Amino acid sequence: MNDSIASSAASAIPADRLTQAIGIVQRMREEIRSAVIGQQAVVDQVLACCLAGGHVLIEGVPGLGKTLLVKALAKTFSGDFSRIQFTPDLMPADVMGHAVYDMKTQSFSVRKGPVFSHLLLADEINRAPAKTQSSLLEVMQERQVTIEGESHQLPPPFMVLATQNPLENEGTYPLPEAQLDRFLIKVRIDYPSVEEEEQMLRMVTRDRVGDGLDVNQVATLVKPETIVVLQQLVAKIRVDDAVSAYAVRLVRATRDWPGIAIGAGPRGSIALVRMARAMALTCGRDYVTPDDIKSAALPVLRHRIAVSPESELDGLSSDDLLLGLIEEIAAPRG
Repeated sequence: MNDSIASSAASAIPADRLTQAIGIVQRMREEIRSAVIGQQAVVDQVLACCLAGGHVLIEGVPGLGKTLLVKALAKTFSGDFSRIQFTPDLMPADVMGHAVYDMKTQSFSVRKGPVFSHLLLADEINRAPAKTQSSLLEVMQERQVTIEGESHQLPPPFMVLATQNPLENEGTYPLPEAQLDRFLIKVRIDYPSVEEEEQMLRMVTRDRVGDGLDVNQVATLVKPETIVVLQQLVAKIRVDDAVSAYAVRLVRATRDWPGIAIGAGPRGSIALVRMARAMALTCGRDYVTPDDIKSAALPVLRHRIAVSPESELDGLSSDDLLLGLIEEIAAPRG
């Protein structure tokens, strides 16, 4: 981005606070990467999603480190971490909690479920039926849980990190559109390179018994209150009007782009700017560039569009169509 847009996006964040925030984010990224070999873009996207106050859906075949990534992120700050293994027989009360009648006091008390945490790992979320999946809708949107008509607020920060296997269809239930739209981004984890896989093999097999996920080397750096402050700083990162208009053009283009049956709604534009702000901070900047919008476009939009049957027959994925769209839509200059 050239100097005219950068200067017009001067941040109101004090320089000392910005420098301190950038330092914390860089240290968090380094700690996560100490446990997760490779997948640098995925680490950056998940960390940026946390800073943007969003939820992330992580997709990849088994054994690529999805759960390890989530556990490493949780270890970087001293918040509460819960893990739920989603199964076909999982009920909403198993996630949210339920009311229990106490015979001694002759009154009901609330037994809170694992959702009452700062980081919730919903492992293999697509293995639970829609009824259980939809139980997360309220808490993901409102950060509260309603049990027996009584609302319970969750302490910030709160983030859902859900994983799913894209290959298996048997025993799985596709996430409904309303559920998908609650995720700020959808991240795809691919196979590691040869060098990364060799490094991973050496690290996992050296002086270890079994194949448990080890995040002991990840240092705890901050408290939950610090994450909230970082999220507030991200919200203050300036976005030039031309950059905002560029984000809107990208999202609107998905609605009539060849090969896309259903385009992204207005929430896509909002998510694009939120994610771009967080990515700007992870890059050490206090303003959003068009490149930040481009970098955020795939993880933000890939789960918000539907590929037409004709494109599927041609072997085109949502990423293929979005990459072509990003190349065609002109970014702001000057």
